[in-house]
Amino acid sequence: MGNVILGLLLLEPATLYALRKHFENAISLFYSASLGSIGTALSSLHDRGLVEVLGAVEGGRRKKTYSITAAGTAAFRAWMREPITQRDVETVALSRLFFLGLLEPDERSQALARIRERIAADEAVLVGVSAQLDAITVPAEAAETFYFQRQVLEYGLRSHAMARQFFDQVGD
Repeated sequence: MGNVILGLLLLEPATLYALRKHFENAISLFYSASLGSIGTALSSLHDRGLVEVLGAVEGGRRKKTYSITAAGTAAFRAWMREPITQRDVETVALSRLFFLGLLEPDERSQALARIRERIAADEAVLVGVSAQLDAITVPAEAAETFYFQRQVLEYGLRSHAMARQFFDQVGD
């Protein structure tokens, strides 16, 4: 979540509530977050020197606006280019795609290459599992259960094929 927040703050400084609105209105398509989790992430980012807090008083109320630091910008750019190591590839890939326009063209190419590499690697694993399953003989009493379990794998294969095709069409 921290990297998504850094990306939002690269777009513009924001309050906690403005960040929550960004999550609700756009980011929630691929990443959901509560007000509390956003606040916790902001505190962590601040402690690490990746964001700074600008205080102001509006209408008699204290208002904290967060902005990204140079270290935060560097951390965000590094995250965009590094290999995807998280289990939830779709969330990370879509998070990076959402912010791809913030990168220079050569950085975009690197980011897209990392996404494509991970999707292809995960797809290859599923293809291997599929081949192993195709080579076994399923006892008749387990055939119905096996059929539906195999459909889950089929969903994963199709999902990865679609993701690979989609990201192959996204321009650098």
